[in-house]
Amino acid sequence: MKIIFRKSKNNYYSIVSLISAIDSRNLDVDIYIENSLEEVLKYPKDVVVAYSFMSFDFEWVKKEAKILKERGYTLIAGGPHPTADPEGVLNMGFDYVFTGDGEENIIKFIEDYPPDNGRIYDGIKNRVSLDHYPPFNVEREMFMPIEIARGCPFACGYCFTPYLAGRKIRYRSIESIIHYAALGVKKGRKIARFIASNSFGYMSKNGVTPNVEAIEKLLYGLRKVGIEDIFFGTFPSDVRPESVTREVLRTIKRYIKNRSLIIGAQTGSERLLKIINRGHDLETVERALEIASLEGFTPHVDFIFGFPFETKEDIQKTFEFIEKIIRKYNAKIHAHTFMPLPKTPLAKYGAGVLTREHYKFLGRLSGSGYMDGYWHKQQDLAKIVEKVSKAG
Repeated sequence: MKIIFRKSKNNYYSIVSLISAIDSRNLDVDIYIENSLEEVLKYPKDVVVAYSFMSFDFEWVKKEAKILKERGYTLIAGGPHPTADPEGVLNMGFDYVFTGDGEENIIKFIEDYPPDNGRIYDGIKNRVSLDHYPPFNVEREMFMPIEIARGCPFACGYCFTPYLAGRKIRYRSIESIIHYAALGVKKGRKIARFIASNSFGYMSKNGVTPNVEAIEKLLYGLRKVGIEDIFFGTFPSDVRPESVTREVLRTIKRYIKNRSLIIGAQTGSERLLKIINRGHDLETVERALEIASLEGFTPHVDFIFGFPFETKEDIQKTFEFIEKIIRKYNAKIHAHTFMPLPKTPLAKYGAGVLTREHYKFLGRLSGSGYMDGYWHKQQDLAKIVEKVSKAG
């Protein structure tokens, strides 16, 4: 059997995870990675072409699927959008769809090919254990941040993670992380980054209160096997404000390289925090920023702008809160535009809309060096996502 993974700028981590899972089972399959439709079309029609994609990739994936299907290729899909709308993806021309966790089901698909047990592989009801699969591919030297946790116990209204990865959080064990990190070191990989919805919640019983002992054991173990640069609490392992404590910061800064933390606030309006179901208030955010600043960390704070249901008062309160945390804690702002991701509670409100006041404020912050982010581009992506959400 032959599988081509269609690589895009947004799906490298997914591809690495799936190929690593396949290789770990020594299956009789030839794997290829291609960056364009033109390269895929050079292969004979007996290959399976695999796509992992998000909702804002919908249009170009749909066009490629139509061309490939007309020429007789077998197509499979997984990732956030196929999980949100599996039937819609089948209607696009895909033969099989994988929802939720993909590692176990891609192995089943290969072992049973051609399958006769349905066209949708359910990885939502049947969740995987992270320890059963490698976090990256040592043999192929395909590295990525180590996924130390999957799932999120919260239910923020704009976020698809609880549906894609589950509300019950699953951890990769310290032993597994250190084992693969050591293998990576032998290949020259001496840097460690992580994937988690809340890195300070690693091995926490509730996903929030830091398990400082486990975190230190992990970081110490990584250093011991030869990891030289550890980045913890930075993208793609952000931090919830409730998890920021002096104890955890004093512990981690003995081991990590970064002196910045990415902390999610999302808005400076208490009213909006309740609507989007963040689960914390502004006092919690400010307390986290104060602790971070006192311990020598620069807080990089995530905000989402353009909620369709926000008022002028909400916007002004967010601007005032941002100015306050910049002044008091030297915070940096990471800006996003609201996107109505399919299957999320807030999708019904449509794409985020930025006002003249937003442009003026964000432009000033950007010009002064206090803000970064892709909020300009995300406005266009939000409109694409809105169209896809309504179609689904």
